[in-house]
Formats: sequence, structure tokens, C-alpha cells
Amino acid sequence: MTARILDGRAVSAAILDRVRREVAEFTGEHGRTPTLATVLVGDDPASHTYVRMKANRCAQVGMHSRRIELDAAIGTETLVGRIRELSADPDVDGILLQHPVPGHIDERAAFEAIDPAKDVDGVTRASFAMMAFDEGGFRSATPGGIMALLDAYDVPLPGRHAVVVGRSPILGRPVGMLLLARDATVTYCHSRTAGLADRVAEADVLVAAAGRPGLIRGEWIKPGAVVIDAGYAGNTGDVEYAAAAERASYITPVPGGVGPMTIATLLAQTIRAARDHQTRRVVSVP
Repeated sequence: MTARILDGRAVSAAILDRVRREVAEFTGEHGRTPTLATVLVGDDPASHTYVRMKANRCAQVGMHSRRIELDAAIGTETLVGRIRELSADPDVDGILLQHPVPGHIDERAAFEAIDPAKDVDGVTRASFAMMAFDEGGFRSATPGGIMALLDAYDVPLPGRHAVVVGRSPILGRPVGMLLLARDATVTYCHSRTAGLADRVAEADVLVAAAGRPGLIRGEWIKPGAVVIDAGYAGNTGDVEYAAAAERASYITPVPGGVGPMTIATLLAQTIRAARDHQTRRVVSVP
């Protein structure tokens, strides 16, 4: 068996085409351009690359990207204050705080300064709760992108055993909740799980999100399993790709799988936030 590729580049391109049409329609109807504010703290080269990629995608779909760069030496209070200003700014529809921030900053406090109505990256507690209870809100961008990718290939989820390796609040935990909402039976694992190989071998659907390159060996994969590799370090994911591809039915490449879906989901949620924002503006007019 050789796995079929879950092509995030192709699926994300289709999503971005739809977003481009929605942005043009919104701009024509309301006379303003949807705006995503990106906040970057410090000089981490990878973070600068990610923010630049997001700005380029915004330009491609006709969306405005407002980039806020802050010195690495700022404190939590300064960052929280800047994000609250963006939350209150009527010209901003979505806010992205690039992760990670420098270690001396309380990242959770910074995330919670984002207005949930503008939390298009799905990082606040409010967004997680609404997602977990299936009450709307914005999905964490990478988990939302993973679900969209599975849907694009008609991967069945009800009744299947999904194993998530990773427990971060913006990836591992929320993707497990989204899978559970689709009637999968979900097991959470992590790098310290005893007998990790045995747990992985039980997975009909595996989401590798530990951020540990090569953690999951190819021979652990259940024949016919669907493998989603959300790890990324250079061009290496969490899964031993070549060996896993010989056993899986579907697999994401690294790069070109989950990564493009994250940005597409972010922008799809930004145009949705802009529409919601515009509706609230109209309702608030006396």
C-alpha cells in the first residue's frame, strides 16, 4: 500500500479562491476592506517568515494586513495594552498574535486580551469553550485547517478511533475536541505517554502534533490509517514519512500538508469576522 497524499496546497488554494470572492463582494458592498492585524514580538526569523507569508496571502485575496512589530524587551503589560487597542479599533476585523512570544511575556494573558469576536486564530479561552460546546466561535486555525482537509478528501470520522499525539492548547487539545464533535472516539497522547507505539498502532486517524521531529515511527502506523502530520521543523514532521506512507491510506506531506491549511483557515475566519463586525455596526446605528 502507498498512501494517497492529502494535498494541503491544492485544498487551501480552493479555499483562498472562495475567500477572494467573498472579500471582493464585501468590499464592494460596504466600501471598506477586511483587515487582519498581525502582532509580532521580537526578531525570531521563523516568526518573521510566518507573518510575511500571512501578509502575502492577505494581499492575494484582497484583504488588508496591518503589521505591528514590537521590541522583544517589552513586558506583558505593554503587549496586552497594544492588543486591547486593536480589539477596540473599529477598523480591525481580526487579530493574530504570532506564537511564540519571548519567554518573559505571559502569552496566555496576551491571548486573552484579544476580543473573542476578533480571535480569528482561535487562541482565547472563549473560542476554545465555544468550539468545545459546538456553539460557534472561531476554531484554532491549524485544527480547523486539519478538519477542512479531512473533509475535502471525504475521510469518514464517525465511529473511528482518532489518536492525537500532542496536548498544546492551540493544536492538540482543540483538534481532539473537533474530532470528538464529529463522532470519532478520541485518545490523547503525548511524548511522555507510556506505550506510545501501542496507542499509535490503534489509530484509524492519527494526528501528530507533538512538535518532536521523527517521534512517530513508520512501523507504528496501523495499515490503512489516515496520518495527519502537524509537526514542522525545517522540512521534517513528527512522523517518519517514507515508512508511514507505505502503511497509511492517506498522509499529509511536510511541507505542503497542514501548513497551507492553517493560513487558509485564518483568512476564511477573518472574512467571517468582518461580516459579523459589519452586522454589529449596522445593528448599533440608532
